[in-house]
Amino acid sequence: MADPGNARKPIYVEVQDFLLDLINGPDYGPGDRIPSERALADTLGINRMTVRKAIDRLVDRHVLERNGTSGTRVPLVQVTRPVELRPSLGITRLVRHAGANPGTRLLHFAEEPANESVARRLAVPTGTTLVMVRRLRSVNDEPFCLETSYLPAERVPRLVAEDLIAGPSLHDLLRERYGLAIAMDEREISVGTATEMEARQLALKPGSPTLVLRLVAHDAEGRPIEYMKSVNHPNHVVFRSSGAPQAEHAPETHLEQGDD
Repeated sequence: MADPGNARKPIYVEVQDFLLDLINGPDYGPGDRIPSERALADTLGINRMTVRKAIDRLVDRHVLERNGTSGTRVPLVQVTRPVELRPSLGITRLVRHAGANPGTRLLHFAEEPANESVARRLAVPTGTTLVMVRRLRSVNDEPFCLETSYLPAERVPRLVAEDLIAGPSLHDLLRERYGLAIAMDEREISVGTATEMEARQLALKPGSPTLVLRLVAHDAEGRPIEYMKSVNHPNHVVFRSSGAPQAEHAPETHLEQGDD
């Protein structure tokens, strides 16, 4: 810890940063208890009140949770996302069905030229005009993933941001207005590193590990409709095959990329 007299920010903020580094490291996962306030105070050479203030701030942000008399722990996973496609259900419907409160906030909507990577995934020439949609997903007001979708503009003429704010979900809109029903998709799941923007939206430190889902959705003729990149909070999301056993005590909020 820095000398309090020379610190450029409050000591409790430094403790928060220390704890974030700790729980985002390889030794901690959902449900794990962090060291006690006394142990942290002894390790860092500061008083317990400062440690408690830092922990309280992280509890308020739902980064940590107090578990009765058993100490403070990393929250259990809130969202279980299936690996397999479920075209009949989208995020909002599944979250509500599980008894949770879903939320979606549109962060960005624009037309832009396809770069080489996105163009390859959508099977279009580089520079093709795409519609880009970025949305922040939440459960019970807690953000759990940041999703960016790209669609060929020629397949969704006159699509505007207002359609996604006040109208039906994106996939409902594709089906009902444009006759584009998703018949299959390709999915890749990997570990990523949060950019400053991703970290800010997901309440993570820049450089923190994330779970990244990349998806290409196809219509019945096999033509790509959408390329989507979903950046997921590692403490709030787990990906699971439908055949795998459910984690004990973790709320079942089965989610997938799809409609809102």
